[in-house]
Amino acid sequence: DASNKTFEELSSDENFAQFLIKGKALKKGKILKLTKLSETLKHLADKGLDDFYHGELATQLAEDLEAAGSPIRLEDFKNYEAKLVEPLSVSTSKGKLYNLPAPTQGVASLIILALYDKVQHLGSTDADMVHLLIECTKQAFIVRNTNVTDPSRTPVSLQSLLSDDALEEMAKNISLDKALPWPHEAKHGDTIWMGCCDSEGRMVSYIQSLYWEFGSGVVSPQTGIVWNNRGTSFSLDSSSNQYLAPGLKPFHTLNPAFAELIDGRRMSYGTMGGEGQPQTQAALFARHIYHGQPIAKAISLGRWLLGRTWGDQSHNLKAERDLVEYVGDSLLARGHDMVTVDPCNELMGHAGAIIRDTEGTVNGASDPRSDGKAFFGHR
Repeated sequence: DASNKTFEELSSDENFAQFLIKGKALKKGKILKLTKLSETLKHLADKGLDDFYHGELATQLAEDLEAAGSPIRLEDFKNYEAKLVEPLSVSTSKGKLYNLPAPTQGVASLIILALYDKVQHLGSTDADMVHLLIECTKQAFIVRNTNVTDPSRTPVSLQSLLSDDALEEMAKNISLDKALPWPHEAKHGDTIWMGCCDSEGRMVSYIQSLYWEFGSGVVSPQTGIVWNNRGTSFSLDSSSNQYLAPGLKPFHTLNPAFAELIDGRRMSYGTMGGEGQPQTQAALFARHIYHGQPIAKAISLGRWLLGRTWGDQSHNLKAERDLVEYVGDSLLARGHDMVTVDPCNELMGHAGAIIRDTEGTVNGASDPRSDGKAFFGHR
């Protein structure tokens, strides 16, 4: 799908030819050989990963970017520094939840679940659960859109938005019977989430993205690397808190999640899907932790998406048909602007989760909407 979707725009670029087969879009079952990229990966294995920023590979990447019209130069590679950051966190009745700070939308994921913790007692049906999670999402997105930008220029401390007072104020705007009018401005969203747990209990929640199919479509001919498109979230409006400037990072939707539950379990979970990431995370977490659904079922059950995902322009509420069949009428009656989409739809993200209990037993599940798998190994 991604190959067909981008073929008209990218197929004429000779550097993009590696992502085609004899000049045509990819087809299921065909083997794609990325020889230049494999040489680059072997080079990194031989020379070390630091070569990407400070070695021969950095020089090649800088040359190719300049040739493509980018302002990025070798000095920018040399000056790049990964940051070890303090995660955002919030405590609820179920445990302590963690996510990443700016420029990610991690604060939105935490707000949704913290608000649901405060209002979930109002509901008693599946429709109530879905409605309340949607309304929590709206409050979280309003706060996110106002405050999340490069960490150097967030207008307030994002951790302060997770205080009990701040959450109580947001909760006051949530009604069990009526949907808040929507939309507010949405942000855009090729992304994957992965999680793992080793035999000693170390857990990872990880997400990576090129942002749109084949990222920016700009390919480095010397290395075979295709560049991401996350800079599209910058703004050229000087009054915007996303205003483009040197040395800054744009807002982005990536937010791998983690939870330390009160009963001693630990949970690594996440999804791809742009605007849908915090919503899908909230759906699987609420279904499993609050409502007792097995994790595989919590992930596979019908889902919803408020706003748009990658390549989509509509801001309404999209719901999978199998969900609409048992909660649709109730959601419409509360004022939701809802459309029905096919079930098991990849618009809803590709979620996964790993849970480790106090005995060291690990359980995991992956989304039937994707080609991901949950694997369990033994030493």
